[in-house]
Amino acid sequence: MYADYLVEMTTDGKIIWEWHTWEHLDPEKDCITAVQDQREAWTHGNGLAELPNGDIVLSFRNISTVIVIDRKTGKIIWKLGAPPLSGQHAPMPLPNGNLLLFDNGPHRLDHTMPFSRVVEIDLATKQIVWKYQEKREYEFYSPRISNAQRLTNGNTLICEGDFGRLFEVTSDGELVWEFVNPYFGEGPNGPNNRVFRAYRYSEEEITRAKATAGAPAG
Repeated sequence: MYADYLVEMTTDGKIIWEWHTWEHLDPEKDCITAVQDQREAWTHGNGLAELPNGDIVLSFRNISTVIVIDRKTGKIIWKLGAPPLSGQHAPMPLPNGNLLLFDNGPHRLDHTMPFSRVVEIDLATKQIVWKYQEKREYEFYSPRISNAQRLTNGNTLICEGDFGRLFEVTSDGELVWEFVNPYFGEGPNGPNNRVFRAYRYSEEEITRAKATAGAPAG
């Protein structure tokens, strides 16, 4: 079985920190929930982010689990699995201390059909304090890839990756913007317009990035 490990290194290749999945999780207790995936891939880490205090939040797709790692000790200090999660992607820490996730839902342990949703989770209580999903659940579903981003105006940008659809919703779930990728490429199962992830950048952020990289700002 394949597991995951994290490594931080300098630009010249010197390892200064690493963390091994198999030293902190148990294949018998932290079981694969993605029954449709290959069994030799155990945890399948698919996204991580650094919290303001330096701790690390890490998402494992195949075991439908998100954890927070204490950066200093390497211990798992927070953990949420299935249910409510199912094959989730792209954990994003929010300024209010909560965590935003794209909960793909390819195989839910607490529901009879697959569907996707975007959830905001209170780390202190592990409760879902906000979510976006369709009233007819099957109308919003991306079994893999995808992400969500909380915008400065309070809206949420969502990438329904498997179908190349990007859209923005208000806190009440109202659709205010939508774009479907018109470009199709050849994949293992035929043509597709998938988008792995999507982020919105302001003009100021783009200008700042160009200046940092030494490129012309115009």
